[in-house]
This record gives sequence, structure tokens and C-alpha cells, in this order.
Amino acid sequence: MAGGFFHQMASPRYFYRIAGRFIPWLGAIAGILIVFGLWQGLVVAPADYEQGQGYRIIFVHVPAAWMSLFIYTTMAVVGAIGLIWRIKLAHVVMMASAPIGASFTFLALVTGSLWGKPMWGTYWVWDARLTSELILLFLYLGVIGIYSSIEDKRSAAKAAALLAIVGIINIPIIHYSVEWWNTLHQGPTVTKFDKPSIHISMLIPLLSMAIGCTFYYGATMLMRARVLVLDQERNSAWVQELAAS
Repeated sequence: MAGGFFHQMASPRYFYRIAGRFIPWLGAIAGILIVFGLWQGLVVAPADYEQGQGYRIIFVHVPAAWMSLFIYTTMAVVGAIGLIWRIKLAHVVMMASAPIGASFTFLALVTGSLWGKPMWGTYWVWDARLTSELILLFLYLGVIGIYSSIEDKRSAAKAAALLAIVGIINIPIIHYSVEWWNTLHQGPTVTKFDKPSIHISMLIPLLSMAIGCTFYYGATMLMRARVLVLDQERNSAWVQELAAS
């Protein structure tokens, strides 16, 4: 049954149709969770006993950083699927994800810099976590740049997938950088699921924001993927019929 589902999803026409059904639901759930998370995090949650009100930037910064890692990992996985099983839609998902992941990474870097000024006294240091996150942004831009610069889109997708796969080595470096090196960046507070170093009143809006951003990514990725599918299949009969209708 699972094989039949993936076989259907590999069909551009079926993917385009089913993605259109999912987008409104994903967008609605994302909106609810993000609004709830922002309200709880920026208004309801108490001030931090050390950082005061300034800590509230974590409700944007941390979900953005999580998404930067999650989306890149997704890109590497679907890029590998596209190379191994030659599924064009896998590369479509990869390229639809790249600008979204780059945006989250940029947002994580900017909010981290704004948070760093009052906490560390500077907007930027060549800290292990910050530097590896900056490299991640360059990897995203590299994937986008390679795909855009090669005219043959089949070759472009393969080259971009190779870079995405090679760049996956940076993901564990980012995650464990605060443990492997004596870094200025604070250690994990939420990913210690046995005993998170964050109060439940702050954890709930933080998780709400993270899950909401994941649904947002799902909705926007599918929207971008549908556009890419239409572009790739523009000469096919079903797209011609769609345009005519």
C-alpha cells in the first residue's frame, strides 16, 4: 500500500492535485499555531530571571534555527532519493525547499545577532555555532546558485543534490558545536527532553512556534513545488488541459 502511495506521488499530475488539497490545511494549522505561540511567548510568558524581556526573541530565533537544520536535512534526503531512484519530484521538493530554508537560516542569524548584542556585548563573534550556521546559509545559497546557473535543469538538479548531500555534514556540526567546543553560545535547553532547562510556560509557546513553522514550511514548499511542476511539465497534455480550463 505504501509503495502504491509513493508511486502515485511520483506522478507530477497527481502530486500537483493532492498538494493543492493539503496547502490550505497546512497553512491554517500553521497560522493558528504561530499566532498562539507568539501571543503566549511575547505577552503571556513571564520575563526571564536573568535576561528580562530580551529573552523573548527566542520565540522567533530558536524555531528559525530549528527549521534551518530540518529543511536542509530534508533537502539532502530528497536529493539522495532523486539521484538514486531518479524521481524528478524529489528534486522538485529539494529546490522548492531551498529558498525557504535559506530564509529561515538568515532569520536565525539576524535574530541571533540582535540577541547577542545585549547578552554578549556584540552582534557577532566567530563562535562555533554562529560560524557553522553561517556556513549553512552559504550551502543553501550554493544549492540555489548551482541550480540557477546550469541551463539543463536535469543536470542542475543532480549537481544541486550532490552539494546538498555533501553539505549534510554541517548539520551535526551545528547541533553539537556547543558541546564539542568551548563556545560562547549557550548549550541546549530544549532538546534535553528528559529535563529541559526551560520553564513549561516558555516551552509550550516555543514548541507551538516550532511546529507552526514546520506546517508553514509544508504549505509554502508545496506551493513552490506546484509552480516548479507546472514549469517542468508545461508541454505535457495535462498542463495544457489545465491552462485551457
